[in-house]
Amino acid sequence: MSIALIVHGGAGNIKAERFAQAQQGCKEAAAIGWSVLQQGGSALDAVEAAVRALETNPNFNAGTGSCLNIAGNIEMDAGIMDGSTLNVGAIAGVELIQHPITLARRVMESEHAFLIQEGAQQFAREQGIPACRFEDLLTERQYTAWKEGNTNAAALTYTAKETDKNSNSNGKDSNDTTSKHGTVGAVAIDSEGHLAAATSTGGILNKYPGRVGDSPLIGCGFYADEYAAISCTGYGEDFIRLMIAHRAATAVAHGADAQEAAQKTIEFLSQHAEGTGGLIIVDRNGKVGKAKNSQHLAYASITEDNAANEPQAGID
Repeated sequence: MSIALIVHGGAGNIKAERFAQAQQGCKEAAAIGWSVLQQGGSALDAVEAAVRALETNPNFNAGTGSCLNIAGNIEMDAGIMDGSTLNVGAIAGVELIQHPITLARRVMESEHAFLIQEGAQQFAREQGIPACRFEDLLTERQYTAWKEGNTNAAALTYTAKETDKNSNSNGKDSNDTTSKHGTVGAVAIDSEGHLAAATSTGGILNKYPGRVGDSPLIGCGFYADEYAAISCTGYGEDFIRLMIAHRAATAVAHGADAQEAAQKTIEFLSQHAEGTGGLIIVDRNGKVGKAKNSQHLAYASITEDNAANEPQAGID
């Protein structure tokens, strides 16, 4: 069975000066996931490893580099799914967790499927997942974007907390929508033919506290079954309404290949909603696909068809 993997670093308007950073980050994450597959590891292990790498990279809106909500806090969501068993794990509204995707997998391996906020935090403590510092997640790019766009802060009945502006300076430009929509994800197929998908995000910049988008919702921001694995990025509310990830998997089940399914699904998004975004997909034949109706989509993919076994990264 052919192995394959594709990752994304979010959809939106990525400024030209950040192209190289986004491509390199995706390429490095894909290489990490590919190494797992090459060594006979599972698709589930591969997508978790790839997303962990993206969560560590401050250039993406997941883990370190997550955006701030209107109150100046960082609330993160993540989901992971094993297509061979349909087991799923998701978390939403968690704080001070370096790798939300690993917490989501621990949920998947428990009797639960979805935990939120304090329940998820308690579960993390019980699982021995340590809390990180707020400064470990905060970047100057996201702090600046929050300060510049926080015009609705007065709508809340409590005061936004002050943060240390210089706690994690990366010197990045904040004037691009990846500050808001730089969700990350990975999908893979392993040597056993098993598929898996994972998505992680900091959500939307200046979101209302407790807001949850598509990323941790099964069938909306991620999905995997015996036919395909999908990870999405974009305007979450519309991806929820249209169940974009499951729609793409259904297209493969009805005979489309990965690229056809990706394109058809994004066309459906464009026809039925105003929100923009993109998705990545791998099918049971080891073919990968991607599509978007946003200005850009950062990605990197690697398949056995690539003789060099090196990720091919780009900004579409």
